[in-house]
Amino acid sequence: SLGPRGAGHPPGHPHPPGGGGGAAKSSATVSRNLNRFSTFVKSGGEAFVLGEASGFVKDGDKLCVVLGPRGPEWQENPYPFQCSIEDPTKQTKFKGMKSYIAYKLVPSHTGQQVHRRYKHFDWLYGRLAEKFPVISVPHLPEKQATGRFEEDFISKRRKGLAWWMDHMCSHPVLAQCDAFQHFLTCPSTDEKAWKQGKRKAEKDEMVGANFFLTISVPTGPGASLDLQEVESQVDGFKAFTKKMDESALQLNHTANEFARKQVTGFKKEYQKVGHSFKCLSQAFELDQQAFSAGLNQAIAFTAEAYDAIGDLFADQPRQDLDPVMDLLALYQGHLANFPDIIHVQKGALTKVKESKRHVEEGKMELQKAEGIQERCNIISFATLAEINHFHKIRVRDFKSQMQHFLQQQILFFQKVTQKLEEALHKYDSV
Repeated sequence: SLGPRGAGHPPGHPHPPGGGGGAAKSSATVSRNLNRFSTFVKSGGEAFVLGEASGFVKDGDKLCVVLGPRGPEWQENPYPFQCSIEDPTKQTKFKGMKSYIAYKLVPSHTGQQVHRRYKHFDWLYGRLAEKFPVISVPHLPEKQATGRFEEDFISKRRKGLAWWMDHMCSHPVLAQCDAFQHFLTCPSTDEKAWKQGKRKAEKDEMVGANFFLTISVPTGPGASLDLQEVESQVDGFKAFTKKMDESALQLNHTANEFARKQVTGFKKEYQKVGHSFKCLSQAFELDQQAFSAGLNQAIAFTAEAYDAIGDLFADQPRQDLDPVMDLLALYQGHLANFPDIIHVQKGALTKVKESKRHVEEGKMELQKAEGIQERCNIISFATLAEINHFHKIRVRDFKSQMQHFLQQQILFFQKVTQKLEEALHKYDSV
């Protein structure tokens, strides 16, 4: 297949001057960004917009953006799949000198289990974050050096990795990417095949400026985007992510604090009440008369009920608040990615505005400016598709997590009520 339109000229080859003595005109170039640490430059976005990327795009590398009911969207993955992460097991190598945790992955499209370590996840994350400058690659759960074999930590990390995996599989582009498929399907025992796939992914040429060549966008009438509209949509999303980040931080803090109170404070308070009832029943027992025995037992039972309710409070955050905090951690990772994605988009829009000004001043040919606009259009389509995907998945995740949270809360209060009802019935026969 041919490379996409507007692939431009290889770096170092000047654009041919336009006809009719336009040689002087093409001397004006859109200024380059001198900050080489800027994401726009590092991602290859600038080189692409200025028409310096040229490469041969194979059919398998094409990423399609289509127009959906809510605007640009990534083309759906025709073969959707999921992947479970189970049974973290401690393994050793070098005759037991080095231990690590391996996770069992079972992708639904192959049904074949593979084992991967955290360092494999880390490698994959690094490759994808570099390859896809306009896609939010979910952050991995934190690395931990000490205490990393403690059960609580392992179980928390597994849950974090399960969320990570769900977001990878749900993304139409990331799910189909070669490096990710290699990670999911290469047999754990075949070290040679693993290294070959790893090298292939590391040699991928469709990264940086060339990555943008792989994006194919809708063409034809009505398919080009209004730049001002794109700018206002991106600005709106920027304000949204800032607000969401603040509120996620706030909710995380509140949930953390509430969980801590339940585990320590509430448990202690309920058990104090239980202890006081127990002391009362012990005082009553000093009266040896038979008719008061029933009451003493009922009060002693009430004391136990309060003791048990204290334990219920302490166990509860694991069921409802912790999963909410796991989800927030994943989304905070996404939110941290978006400033860079937005920066690439903004950089492209700036170049378009600059080129339009040059055309008006007669310093640049229209054709060259149109090339810049066309390539900016490609970045805009991809950015809006990514924003759309984020919102779609966010609604799905927060709906199911809030349902789970409230269901668990209801179950909890039902258990508490049941304990109190049992205690109440002990007084029926007194």
